[in-house]
Amino acid sequence: MDFFSPDFWSALLAIVVIDLVLAGDNAIVIGLAARNLPKAQQKKVIVWGTVGAIAIRSLLTLAVVWLLMIPGLLLLGGLLLIWIAYKLLVEKKEHGNVAAGASLWAAIQTIMIADTVMGLDNVLAIAGAAHGEFLLVLLGLLVSVPIVIWGSTVILKWVERYPSIMYIGAGVLAWTSSKMIVDEPFLKGFFAENPLLKWGLSLAVIAGVLLCGRLKNRRNEELEKSL
Repeated sequence: MDFFSPDFWSALLAIVVIDLVLAGDNAIVIGLAARNLPKAQQKKVIVWGTVGAIAIRSLLTLAVVWLLMIPGLLLLGGLLLIWIAYKLLVEKKEHGNVAAGASLWAAIQTIMIADTVMGLDNVLAIAGAAHGEFLLVLLGLLVSVPIVIWGSTVILKWVERYPSIMYIGAGVLAWTSSKMIVDEPFLKGFFAENPLLKWGLSLAVIAGVLLCGRLKNRRNEELEKSL
């Protein structure tokens, strides 16, 4: 992939946006795992817990990038990512099962394990956005690591204050999923011959995810008001 091509920069931007939108979970996990430790140790837990979690996530992402090269899995991953984009908008995540660490190492372990379990959606999204380019994965992680360590709590507040940020993130995920589908080897030729269908699919997936998510959230809001 050419460094100066629009595809390279759009893919890198997609990876960074995905990390930004999903960074709130990291903030919650870190806060819960470190809450019982002295303040002097909490900073160490934040840094080393995040570094360990990012290292594991990097290895998982590189593994998924390789797996997506297997015929058929890119299509399957794209379809799964559509569901993940929708779930991002409508699911209220619970983190109450994240235990507080009794020691520095216990808190770091908790962060790494919880992030690995909760970050599988993120791994698939980044692998899909990278389009098989390991360099894009590494660059995206280099950009997002400082954000996760120092800015995740700020991002969490932004998301709470401006819910539209989640819709932007879901739109990026939906766009990534459509690109995965059209890049599937046994479908790529068909979409290359029919560029209007390619763009039509992307628009339909993005619009479908955002509309369904908005309608579901409205129904939930109306239900909460009626209770």
